[in-house]
Amino acid sequence: MKPATLRLVLGDQLNPHLTSLQDAVPGQDHILMAEVMSEASYVLHHKQKLVLIFAAMRHFAEELRQRGFTVFYTRLDDPANAGSLLAEAQRHADLLEPQKLILTEPAEWRLDQEMRGWEKRLGRPVEIRPDRRFLCSRASFAAWAEGKQQWRMEYFYRAMRRRHGVLLDAAGEPEGGRWNFDAENRKPLPAGLAIPPRPAPPIDAITADVIAMVQQRFAHHPGAIAPFRWPVTRHDAEAALQWFLHHALPRFGDYQDAMAKGQPLLFHSLLSTSINIGLLDAHAVIRAAEAEYFAGRVPLNAAEGFIRQILGWREYVHGLYWLLMPDYGDSNFLAAHRPLPEFFWTGQTDMQCLAEAIGDTLRQAYAHHIQRLMVIGNFALLAGLAPKAVQQWYLAIYADAFEWVELPNTHGMALFADGGRMASKPYAASGKYIQRQSDYCRHCRYDPGQSSGPRACPFNALYWDFLARNTEQLQNNQRLAMPYRTWNRFTPARQAALRAQAELFLAPLS
Repeated sequence: MKPATLRLVLGDQLNPHLTSLQDAVPGQDHILMAEVMSEASYVLHHKQKLVLIFAAMRHFAEELRQRGFTVFYTRLDDPANAGSLLAEAQRHADLLEPQKLILTEPAEWRLDQEMRGWEKRLGRPVEIRPDRRFLCSRASFAAWAEGKQQWRMEYFYRAMRRRHGVLLDAAGEPEGGRWNFDAENRKPLPAGLAIPPRPAPPIDAITADVIAMVQQRFAHHPGAIAPFRWPVTRHDAEAALQWFLHHALPRFGDYQDAMAKGQPLLFHSLLSTSINIGLLDAHAVIRAAEAEYFAGRVPLNAAEGFIRQILGWREYVHGLYWLLMPDYGDSNFLAAHRPLPEFFWTGQTDMQCLAEAIGDTLRQAYAHHIQRLMVIGNFALLAGLAPKAVQQWYLAIYADAFEWVELPNTHGMALFADGGRMASKPYAASGKYIQRQSDYCRHCRYDPGQSSGPRACPFNALYWDFLARNTEQLQNNQRLAMPYRTWNRFTPARQAALRAQAELFLAPLS
């Protein structure tokens, strides 16, 4: 019997409430899911990222079958695998002859544009439905942005708080009288503070099978597979959320910007993978964190800081991405062209902060936001690394990275390559910032208190060299007025010495 519809579910759409499934009828409509090499290899995805997505896809297919759906699932190692989503859609459309194909719009521009041409390619109707898993639609974000000379996440976040009634008091004003408690969320980690042991989800036969396949077929991709700690089922993702709410969220606020050697997870949620691929609903996660505050179990700075990551940053970068594509990633405001250093793929560098942050990334496809922005991103900015190379690295290496979230955060926030459309200033900092927020410097051969000489922290000279070589582009940025005044007070001899020190470090990287 020919199915009424064939409904395609992508690897980052693993949610039973997906719009393409909302009216699906068990026994009547068929569902297609496919692991394809074109998606697995367009960048060198971290092995854990591949395991996460393929294992979660296979588990979701089983969930759909248990609900009575007929699921056509193409494994990557299936000899009949046609290699791309379009080819798999064509193969199954020819086999099943559905009346039409239904899908939810993909979250990435390249797939969205490709799929809007599928109707002609497949020779049958293709219905593309909106993705309602975000709290701000693409159209709503565009309406918010229209007419504004500058877009800033903080004001968007306040509008979202009001629109969704999150962390508001009875008068509709922000709890605690302030919208943002970021100033209270920058404490360094005290010595001896216990970090709660974090349970890892069990690895069942489905996940073990995927691990073996990835190990065999993607041995040349970066990163280690073990220890694999990512939830790949809705049940395990919900368990991870509950663990975070009860064991880590109470202290998340105070130490969300802290870094410590050998402690990559601290009090962070690690829920972004589950939200981004559909195992958790963003709105439900926000409400769960809010409920912990109102129940008196977590302080306001913790609940607000965590909610801001989702309701603020996640929604903001999603809207910004769709508003500025397809050309957003092509700009290079600071004319940065230096190739990516080899240690980005090995973690082998004498700079302890980079060795730790990149090493954590290679070991577990994860680093928290300060490691990504203020260590790795800060270095890429100061060293003038080519934006496209850095963007590809971030997209490949992090388990939660999809272009819609990776590109604005990397291109705009970390690299300032968009000239300020994403952020009001470059997130540039010297070694003093890293010393203040971490214990990395205590284990490093370099001294953050020195700017010249063999033991000088490279971040110090690189910071001043960055300001000097980008004076034309940045000197009128009001948020950089103070560092430029400081730079201009330096004697010409000191300026030359700092720039020479920076060049001494950068020359071998070219």
